[in-house]
Amino acid sequence: MVHVEPAHLVELALRNTPPTDDDTEALRHVERCDRCRDALRMMTRVVTAARTAELVDLPTAPPERVWHRIAQGVSRESAPPRPPPRTLGRSTKRKLLAVVAGTVARRTLKRNV
Repeated sequence: MVHVEPAHLVELALRNTPPTDDDTEALRHVERCDRCRDALRMMTRVVTAARTAELVDLPTAPPERVWHRIAQGVSRESAPPRPPPRTLGRSTKRKLLAVVAGTVARRTLKRNV
């Protein structure tokens, strides 16, 4: 049995484009396959969580002294670094979502191989 590729499951979970014939075929497979259905369900949950993430959902920023030491170690300059942005822009959310979905897909693939 040929399973749906993890990358295709991620695209199905993202729902960024209109469905294609390949998507319809993949969804038919998902209906019959517990493994692919579970993977799609998990990826859909990750996508939903990432899309609804707010600033309060993220860990708190470390103290300024930490940023200062990081900057010194990386650049060997004594100027304090700029703190990270306080809000998540749309492109940042998309990048975060892509990283999370890719990680989930890789772990799912490794676990199911």
